[in-house]
Amino acid sequence: MDALSKDKPLYIKVHPEDNVAIIVNTVGLQKGTVFENGLELVEFVPQGHKVALKDFQQGEAVIRYGVTIGYTVKEKKRGSWINESTITLPSPPKLEELPIATNIPVPLPPLEGYTFEGYRNKDGSAGIKNILGITTSVQCVTGVLNYAVNRIQAKLLPKYPNVDNVIALNHVYGCGVAINAPDATIPIRTIQSMTTHPNFGGEVLVVGLGCEKLVPESIAPEEHETNIIRLQEQNGFSKMVSTIVKAADEKLKILNERKRETCPVSDLVVGLQCGGSDAFSGVTANPAVGYAADLLVRAGATVMFSEVTEVRDAVHLLTPRVINKEVGEALKREMAWYDNYLEKGSADRSANPSPGNKKGGLSNVIEKSLGSIVKSGTSPISGVLAPGEKVNEKGLIFAATPASDFVCGTLQFASGMHMQVFTTGRGTPYGLAMAPVIKVSTRNSLKEQWNDLIDVNAGTIATGEATIEDVGWEIFHFILEVASGTKKTCADQWEIHNDLSLFNPAPIT
Repeated sequence: MDALSKDKPLYIKVHPEDNVAIIVNTVGLQKGTVFENGLELVEFVPQGHKVALKDFQQGEAVIRYGVTIGYTVKEKKRGSWINESTITLPSPPKLEELPIATNIPVPLPPLEGYTFEGYRNKDGSAGIKNILGITTSVQCVTGVLNYAVNRIQAKLLPKYPNVDNVIALNHVYGCGVAINAPDATIPIRTIQSMTTHPNFGGEVLVVGLGCEKLVPESIAPEEHETNIIRLQEQNGFSKMVSTIVKAADEKLKILNERKRETCPVSDLVVGLQCGGSDAFSGVTANPAVGYAADLLVRAGATVMFSEVTEVRDAVHLLTPRVINKEVGEALKREMAWYDNYLEKGSADRSANPSPGNKKGGLSNVIEKSLGSIVKSGTSPISGVLAPGEKVNEKGLIFAATPASDFVCGTLQFASGMHMQVFTTGRGTPYGLAMAPVIKVSTRNSLKEQWNDLIDVNAGTIATGEATIEDVGWEIFHFILEVASGTKKTCADQWEIHNDLSLFNPAPIT
């Protein structure tokens, strides 16, 4: 495809069987616009939105990505705008009918010779940052801990040049919760997993209150030497702060001895996520990330993709790719759990996509799902994680999480991700203090608008200036540079960091 002239009308048709396409031009196209193939618009169609490539009768299938995404609610002429108001939502795939391991991809050739400069830990894992993470066992201590962390950053951190940061792992769990309820395992496991993340170098410091249900001893595994500080045992605020600062000083001395060394790519765990998605997500940024994911898997790394509600309607395209029946059943189990979770809350899958997604051209969750799963690339799916569970396998992993950016990011971090590759069409300044977030834009216009917030622009794929492979390799190299500390993401440069957000489906008492 030649690079797009600013005045040339252009649409993208993904699959030969598609009977709709999306408009590429930045401001959309007016009624009467004629394409080179003779298609004429009968009404204005915004950028990223679908145009009918044929005349539709009422109840006729609308096909994108080669899959039916809905049925027309009334007749629509060729050249019409097809959006969420013009199509109905079909039923999701039936879990009991899903094919399992029927089309396992042949692994691609190994990709050798790639490394990064990371921090080797005592347990054999590697980190890409050198951070002191201080975990809270209950939200009550947040104010005191934040005060102490500010003092540590100002007074102590300059003495330890090899330490990147000191971070409080604050959350709203720990007290006033049904801690023995079955689903309470999710937030508790998440906190436990975050505490021992490889980026924290194995140094565990927990600050609790003293009367909370989530006792500090339950947070860190026995094999870790844990320092526990209970505020109710201290003589006033000043003593609380000085005790935390003193304990942090001892941990910082140890962390400051860590040095970067050459590590194989197989030590990396990379999370994939999309947020503020639009209709370009599935044709530019997500396919490019999928290509990078394949490169990482070929190099021996672990890659996690997530967001149950954005996988559920395309899960029938994933279960054939699992390596065995056990993995397939685990994937079905997580889908079924979330179906039940939504039903308990009197919600359903129509709650996704968001108003912004729809403004960006995504009509329903089926269309969003089909574009979302291409982040997973083409590798076999080798494992499934429950929310907040630590990853142990290599290769491509489905980590079950909600689609919420903040909850998904928190859970992927807990599962062990060193960094996250985050695609966006509408734009979001989201970031994490504990793990870099690489932003990939779906459109040139977003990169132009947010030039100092977007790390990689995949919009060039839509305009023919680059291929999916070109941008995929760019993302791959960017990941290794960030992992080595030679490049910072925009979010890290600006220190844009969102709060942790635990997934807690259990009752609050």
